[in-house]
Amino acid sequence: MKHLYIVRHAKSSWDSPGLDDYDRPLNSRGKKNAPEMGQRLAKRQVMPDAIITSPAKRAYTTAKKIAAEIPFPRANIQKEPLFYHGSTSDMISILQSVSDDIETLMIFAHNPGLTDLTNFLSGSDIYNIPTCGIAEIEFNVSSWAKVGGDTGNLVSFDYPKNIAANP
Repeated sequence: MKHLYIVRHAKSSWDSPGLDDYDRPLNSRGKKNAPEMGQRLAKRQVMPDAIITSPAKRAYTTAKKIAAEIPFPRANIQKEPLFYHGSTSDMISILQSVSDDIETLMIFAHNPGLTDLTNFLSGSDIYNIPTCGIAEIEFNVSSWAKVGGDTGNLVSFDYPKNIAANP
């Protein structure tokens, strides 16, 4: 059984319009939401065996903030350039190459790719994963190489404004 947590980066800042998209930091809401979502994961005792993130500043910062809450060693966060606006097939190829020793994987990237990936893997019909949203997908497989279209089951979907998850 494999578990995948798909995390969209937290809310980013648009205060510097001339700043390259890749270098955009989190805004104040993003800096607040990322640790809060990490605390929700910690309450559920979620502990990934690996974290892979887009190297873009907003995604990597979100990964570090959530990792600090669960706690996952920051030094073990891996950056994957294809997670920066990569296609669904790009992301699938990365997932399928993950070592089978990894049972629980957490990835951080961007929309619309993450929403498309979630729907592709689980057959779900999520319209949009909001900033700092987290989709959990479970796969009844022993190898990441077998992960593909409609092979997973959407177990949970949480996001900062989800009142039901945070009474």
